[in-house]
Amino acid sequence: MQDDIPGSFDPASDLDPNEIRVLGVLAEKEALTPDNYPMSLNAVMNGCNQLSSRDPVMQLSEDVVHDTLQRLMQRKLVNGIAQAGARVIKYEHRMRIKWTLEQDKVAVLTVLMLRGLQTAGEIRNRTGRLHDFKSVAEVESALQFLIDKYPPLVVRLERAPGTKESRYGQLLGGAIDVARVDAGGGAAAGAAGGSTGARVAQLEQEVAALRSEVDELKAQFAAFRQQFE
Repeated sequence: MQDDIPGSFDPASDLDPNEIRVLGVLAEKEALTPDNYPMSLNAVMNGCNQLSSRDPVMQLSEDVVHDTLQRLMQRKLVNGIAQAGARVIKYEHRMRIKWTLEQDKVAVLTVLMLRGLQTAGEIRNRTGRLHDFKSVAEVESALQFLIDKYPPLVVRLERAPGTKESRYGQLLGGAIDVARVDAGGGAAAGAAGGSTGARVAQLEQEVAALRSEVDELKAQFAAFRQQFE
């Protein structure tokens, strides 16, 4: 099997890992938490730094996420929305419009962006709340649509020796170096397993961030109620 899969996405438009993560988070949370979408900068950062459903796990600062959102807005892949009465700008993705995608295709692309190379069966298991695929065949149909687009957004990789199923990967970042991705995933898993203290610290940070979001939502609700009192 080739270790380096040529990319078909426009080289001038290739996204970097931070852009892929931010865009994937926006698409994921749109489906999972629609009441809190579009998302604040803080919410996007928390989604990027989740420990679950992320491969690799990342730790992006607020400044990095802000700069990444600005680049995605320049690419017309993200909208910044200033809602009436809101103190912060909210953000939403534009993948459907940019690439003419229905929700099943957005769901497939999202899990590939957030969780790396996967088989069609893995994608079906991980898209449950993003889109309800009735069968693996439906997933494969969505994947083929993304492969057939021009330029392609997804590639099907050759089966690795000893495996029964092919894996798929997104091409938004350009060529896929399979050997590097596999090695990096293993290293990330080892690091996560070998540093319990770091994982606990990250979890505490996530909990604190979620509490901050809840406080912000309570304040917004209180302000909303005052309009009718």
